[in-house]
Amino acid sequence: MTAVKNHIKIVGYGTQLPRNTVTFKDQTRYRVTEGEETQLDLAAKAIEKALKHAGLTIADIDCLVSASAVGVQPIPCTAALIHELVAKGLSIPAMDINTTCTSFISALSLMSHLLEAGEYRRILIVSSEVGSLGLNPQQKESFELFSDGAAALIFEATQEERGVIASLQRTWSEGAHDTEIRGGLTSFHPKEYSDSTKSHYMFDMNGRKILLLSARKIPEMFEEFKAKSGLSAAEFDYIIPHQASRALPMIMHSLGIPDHQYLDLVKDYGNMVSVAVPFALCYALERGLVKEGDTIALMGTAAGMTVNMLAMKL
Repeated sequence: MTAVKNHIKIVGYGTQLPRNTVTFKDQTRYRVTEGEETQLDLAAKAIEKALKHAGLTIADIDCLVSASAVGVQPIPCTAALIHELVAKGLSIPAMDINTTCTSFISALSLMSHLLEAGEYRRILIVSSEVGSLGLNPQQKESFELFSDGAAALIFEATQEERGVIASLQRTWSEGAHDTEIRGGLTSFHPKEYSDSTKSHYMFDMNGRKILLLSARKIPEMFEEFKAKSGLSAAEFDYIIPHQASRALPMIMHSLGIPDHQYLDLVKDYGNMVSVAVPFALCYALERGLVKEGDTIALMGTAAGMTVNMLAMKL
């Protein structure tokens, strides 16, 4: 039996999608309507649902983590702005953890150590994105791929033999400029914005280069991950990958993972950036695709290029 390293359990979860949808042929995408829904609104509603599901109030949470790729503003951290909506008047610590699309997996990996160490008893991780606001309509590949949304999960320390078995993160910075937004901070300061430079302030992606780099690096990393976790691919009851693109089946098959063993929501929800993995986890829990006692893997690629894998017994 593979040993659990950090003993934690999920006690509540919730998601929130924008009201508006758009379709591209057979693909559905959720997109906020400017002036009606904000990133903070989505996050707050997902948290409200997670707390209700857990039978808790925000005062029962020891730390609030925002695990999002794009923040609401440069300063303060997005977690502090979410705190203002859901925990104002309380002194619950709030922090951001960001590895873009895999932010949730990174946050869960890091925070599970603090739960195991007794620093916190119960934490809430929320991912929220309104990436559609930064898409370039001239770049069809990315413009038709992304969705907005939010997902929140509450984790609690436990004495039970369940929780994080192993996690692994690797970064190959030769892919750092294949997925990026260059403008808005110190690389391209806001004062440099103009009609001639505005593409620097929009999302820019070279999907083919990312896919080729992923195809080269992920299989070898998956072997390292299996060795670290002590699990074979067949021993995972279910795998929840980042919903990166319609090429997801190709990547999963390259790892020897059959269709019935992983979740593919790209057609119906698109790529929700950092929200994709926690949303898919909530989706799987709500529909009984995974259950208590199952061993699952969370996996994903992110800008950087960063790849995260985490094994967990529910």
